[in-house]
Amino acid sequence: MRKFKEFVFRVFLHTIIVLSLMALFSVIYFIVIRGARVINWEFLTQMPRDSMTAGGIFPAIVGTFCLVLVAVLFALPLGVMAAIYLVEYARQGGVVRIIRTGVNTLAGVPSVVFGLFGMVMFVRLFGFGVSILSGGLTLGIMILPTIIRTSEEALLAVPQAFREASFALGATKWQTIYRIVLPNSISSILTGSILGIGRAAGDTASILFTAATFYIIHLPRSVFSEVQALPYHIYGLLTEGTHPQAQIPIAYGTATVLLFLVLSMSAVSIVMRNRFRRRKKW
Repeated sequence: MRKFKEFVFRVFLHTIIVLSLMALFSVIYFIVIRGARVINWEFLTQMPRDSMTAGGIFPAIVGTFCLVLVAVLFALPLGVMAAIYLVEYARQGGVVRIIRTGVNTLAGVPSVVFGLFGMVMFVRLFGFGVSILSGGLTLGIMILPTIIRTSEEALLAVPQAFREASFALGATKWQTIYRIVLPNSISSILTGSILGIGRAAGDTASILFTAATFYIIHLPRSVFSEVQALPYHIYGLLTEGTHPQAQIPIAYGTATVLLFLVLSMSAVSIVMRNRFRRRKKW
């Protein structure tokens, strides 16, 4: 009877995995089969023309990279330092539990809420306007809880014996963190961070009020310039366009590029994690 239950449970798990993979590949196939028809070198490198009915998506690609870069420069150092404080320096107790509860709560907040916060805080209060800086900072705040959580779990996974051995050899607290703890947790930190970056690259609601514009024919000149971005570009083509027959294929092509970008980030995180793990074995 026990073996039969184990067999049924294993079949159930395999079925769930197969169904999940089928759903994933169905989405990818549905988008790629429609988007691949319009993707070529000109589509990736040209400016849009004729009210978004012709030309390419180069400004949207550049704008997405600019937004993600600002988000990473803001969120990654802050998130890792916050995790180091929570694990290595903070006295474990009620205050730390409250902080962790707040971080976990923020991780589940819808992105549109972050967009409204960014509009009030960065666009209006700080006076950055609708710009790369406002959108990047908003995206950084959105992915910050994910980076803090993954970094904290990575630091906690380092055996306490490593720290005690370092202290026994006369190392200071910071030397132990910098030379022992971080090198043994960097792979997990980078993996979680890159996955968070992938979420930022594909999010629309958080840049809807803070950074994105529907149509632009030049590249951003500074961090205070408004930009096109791949996810908002798709949204605009499908909701604001006046020539759907010409714009819907461009939207599928843009979705294919965005999908490839996010999958590439996930692949990079896996490669980096495996490479760091092989280094640790040596």
